[in-house]
Amino acid sequence: MPMLDTNRLDAPEILDAVIEDTPSDLSSPHAAPAPDAAKLRLPPASLGLLSLGALAACGGGVGDTPAAAGVSSALPPAPSPLASAAPTTTSGTAPVPSSAPAPAPAPSSAPGPAPAPSPTPASSPAPGPAPSPSPAPAPAPTAGPSAATDAQAARFLQQAQFSSIDSEIASVRSGSYADWLQRQYALPISTTGWDWLESRGYGVNDRNQYFFNLALTDFMVWNQLFTGADQMRKRMTLALSEFFVISLASAEFDWRSQAFAAWWDMLSRNAFGNYRQLLQDVTLNPAMGYYLNTRGNQKENTATGRVPDENYAREVMQLFSIGLYQLNADGTEKTDASGNKIDAYNQADVTSLARVFTGYEFDPSVGRISPRKADDSGVESYTLSNKEFARRPMTLDANKHSTLAASFLGTNVAAGTAGAAALATAMDTLFNHPNTAPFFCKQMIQRLVTSNPSPAYVGRVAAAFANNGQGVRGDLKAVWSAILLDAEARSPQAPTTAGFGKLREPIVRFVQWGRSFGFNSASGGWKMFETSSASEKLGQSPLRSPSVFNFFRPGFVPPGTALAASKTTAPEFQLVNESTVGGYLNYMQQVMEVGLFVASPPGDPNPFKGPYVQDITASFAAEVAIAADAAALVARLNLVLCAGRLSAATSALMVTALNATPISASSPNDQKLSRVRGATLMVLACAEYLIQK
Repeated sequence: MPMLDTNRLDAPEILDAVIEDTPSDLSSPHAAPAPDAAKLRLPPASLGLLSLGALAACGGGVGDTPAAAGVSSALPPAPSPLASAAPTTTSGTAPVPSSAPAPAPAPSSAPGPAPAPSPTPASSPAPGPAPSPSPAPAPAPTAGPSAATDAQAARFLQQAQFSSIDSEIASVRSGSYADWLQRQYALPISTTGWDWLESRGYGVNDRNQYFFNLALTDFMVWNQLFTGADQMRKRMTLALSEFFVISLASAEFDWRSQAFAAWWDMLSRNAFGNYRQLLQDVTLNPAMGYYLNTRGNQKENTATGRVPDENYAREVMQLFSIGLYQLNADGTEKTDASGNKIDAYNQADVTSLARVFTGYEFDPSVGRISPRKADDSGVESYTLSNKEFARRPMTLDANKHSTLAASFLGTNVAAGTAGAAALATAMDTLFNHPNTAPFFCKQMIQRLVTSNPSPAYVGRVAAAFANNGQGVRGDLKAVWSAILLDAEARSPQAPTTAGFGKLREPIVRFVQWGRSFGFNSASGGWKMFETSSASEKLGQSPLRSPSVFNFFRPGFVPPGTALAASKTTAPEFQLVNESTVGGYLNYMQQVMEVGLFVASPPGDPNPFKGPYVQDITASFAAEVAIAADAAALVARLNLVLCAGRLSAATSALMVTALNATPISASSPNDQKLSRVRGATLMVLACAEYLIQK
């Protein structure tokens, strides 16, 4: 089937036609009548199945997603609290609903924060990357709620990781949800990003000059997302990468792909660890040091007027720990007597904290190399750092570190304090700040479960951050368990509760699709370039945020919509516009139809050499086997992609569209595969899929 052509099928006209018949609540399980095909000016019949079906099967599908002016009827209303949720509180930790078991191990009245765990000393750089944690012993079975149906298991999996294929559903249903989580925590880390680059030959100093190449990061991170048994760890790593943000959009230093691989590996290594260690590792990471100017930041010089750079000091508070405003334990904002929000920090805090982050440089002990010339005629006249700096913490040059007194967030660092001690004080202060738990936890709930968690939900998860039940603060395993096992996340009523859920971001949709249908690189090279193009690809690409503020802001409210009127946040909608709607569908259809052709013969690491060969494709093996039965095919896609969210009316529309082109068990395989691709695209365009409940 030909690819959707946005020149012939204009996005604005699609949206206008669809919105006329779109239900006002995006979360509605009922399909509205299909839009008039004449209004869509559809291309020939071969395109009709995909375009009309994809747009109409869900009562609008694509038209349900734009956050443009005049599209208010396509967006969900403000959420209403679940019946089982605990009452909203303005301070303290909300109690766990009595109708469901407590999701977090912390008692309902959480004790005060435990002392911070001892991080790796800043003054003692590691000789290499931190080793992968040893897998914990297999946990004993844990009592607790479990999935009563395959759909419930699939819904849980789609919150906890990317895919929900048959074997994964069976694994969840073999015990409780908590059992499954403990098994994921015990899994060893699969091949790291750094090791994968090395295995592909990208760490050598040769004529290819990989030390200047950014595209290798794309290959690395797609490999990380699409492969490996430790899928939950990778889902959490992606979520962390959208909280602690660096970007290839600003990475002009040597061995940048190695540095970004080391960054990804650092997030992955800490994903099931402790937030305190994670925060320090983020702070001393070379890629972060370059991105937010910690690297090369020097102490004040009264003779020249130089002052420490304040970039990281500001962002580590605003974005990576405490946020802009003082918070209650449930994430609600505190106000003064006049009802005004109260700032969490001020400019004096920024100025003082900036002194702590002076004196740091890429580790110079790794030495330097002479790079090979591109024509292989010898070496260049300049030198580069050895790549090992990219996976070592930055080191402190005491001569460049400010020893002035610093006062921030109620903490004092005395004049003359050594750099490592000053850093430890800053990290401890941010880690133990009362804002940190609700600020971080609310955003992780938004990434995994719902855009608008109740204050009670945030409070329960923040309590698990404050105390994992064993007196430890910042245990991320306790945070993930609290998020995923909470009554609001697991309630059988949640999928039908108006306003609950979130828009699936494009990266998550793509990886879910790939892991569900055998998307694989035959050569193992994964030479997939960035997918940032809004009009031709996904409009989002991992590790390529346009700014430190991520692809979307946690408090984003689509302007000119019903959500704006109710002041309801919908972060991922910041990525949605007329271009991304068409670009997403076109890209997914193209990838399903022809796969991805990559440069160079299999095994050749050079990403730009010809000839181009088809290398990355999806097999759809299980789906092709049942393709002759349209109803069975739609039912399978409903489970694997939507966790059973497709309504009977939507499923019937899809089955009717598929049966318009008869297929039998004896039909050629390419016809079966074509039907599977068409059915999959209809689901991927459907509102009942796009909104994860």
